[in-house]
Amino acid sequence: MVSSLTHLVEVDLLRAGEPMPMSGWNDRSDYRILISRGNKRPRSLLLPFSVRQPIPTFHLPLLPNDTEPLVDLGPLLHALYDRSGYDLRLDYKRPPEPPLDEADTAWAEEILRAV
Repeated sequence: MVSSLTHLVEVDLLRAGEPMPMSGWNDRSDYRILISRGNKRPRSLLLPFSVRQPIPTFHLPLLPNDTEPLVDLGPLLHALYDRSGYDLRLDYKRPPEPPLDEADTAWAEEILRAV
């Protein structure tokens, strides 16, 4: 894959496990989007975000001279969540797995109290 000219978009929405290591980036984030354009490797665009932040939008790499659409996964995932009835299946009184850090736990509890 590294020697290919194929574009890669990886959307990591899992907080569990170890994320793929990135050269030159040692911070932590809850979630990440990696956009690796075949013609720009080994450079890639990393979009890290936390549980408190909306999913960032990004341009989907296509063929040269094609208009790259802006991908906004947030509304799509919210609609899928609503349609699938996850709010009826998940017990939000139980702590999340893996656990949130102390500040994010307080933030989540505040949101759940407001609903």
